Parts: sequence; C-alpha cells; structure tokens
Amino acid sequence: MTEQNEKLRDVCQEALICLNKPGNAAYDEVKAKLQYVIGSYNFDKNPVGLYEIGNLAFDALKEISAEKPRKVKKALLKNLEECLSLEPVS
Repeated sequence: MTEQNEKLRDVCQEALICLNKPGNAAYDEVKAKLQYVIGSYNFDKNPVGLYEIGNLAFDALKEISAEKPRKVKKALLKNLEECLSLEPVS
C-alpha cells in the first residue's frame, strides 16, 4: 500500500463521480469496471486494475470534455493523467 496507489484510487473515485453525472450513459461499462477495480483495490491493494481501467476512464473523460468542456474539471484530467503516467507500485 503506497501513497501513489492511494492517490490513484482517490482520483479514480473522482472520475467515477464525474462519469456518474446525468448524460454519461454511454460510459456505463467503464463506470461499472471502474467501480469494480476500486473495490478490488480496497480489498487486495493490487493497483493493476486501477491503471488499466483508469486509462479507459481517462479516455472517456477526454471524450466528454471535448464535447462539453464544462462537464469535466481540468484538474481531474490532469491528476488522472499524472497518476497513470507513473509505474504501478505493488
């Protein structure tokens, strides 16, 4: 359990909250996977799923941001990108 992994989990939770906003039904699969890997990480502290699905969430948020820039905070995209650029730490 490292601080880096905990930060990624927290940012993934923020991404999930953003994806759960009305009008984002097209991303239901990403939301379900993200919710699952957050719970999985909380149980076993293995961050691999957070990195894999976090990338999917990042792509989804970038698509939403391109269509409606005010729906996604720039800080969220920045934080998620920074966390995902680091190597997984087990």
